[in-house]
Amino acid sequence: DLFELVCYFHPSSGINAEYGGVKAREGSLAIEDMDGGTFTVSNGGVFGSMFGTPIINLPQSAILGMHAILERPVALNGNVVIRPMMYIALTYDHRLIDGREAVTFLKRVKSAVEEPATLLLGI
Repeated sequence: DLFELVCYFHPSSGINAEYGGVKAREGSLAIEDMDGGTFTVSNGGVFGSMFGTPIINLPQSAILGMHAILERPVALNGNVVIRPMMYIALTYDHRLIDGREAVTFLKRVKSAVEEPATLLLGI
């Protein structure tokens, strides 16, 4: 399942997800810790990025770009309202990942961001 790739470090990195998560939170995660990974999450939002197209770096098969949450006008029930919006973008290698799976993954990310309890509770 493509969604589960986000939760784990690549086995060839020699580190497990728990250790990698600790290093990431401490700000001590090095490039070498991510070497050989096949999926990246890029958080340009911390720098204020609103849109962007992430670029795959070999040997990656995909990269998910998550951007800033900003108030934007949105149509809701025939009215224009101001809502917090975050754009996400997935760039993937079509030789390895079919569009259907990529869109399914993006929909699951959207659901997890909108309703984190569903991810935490596994529902």
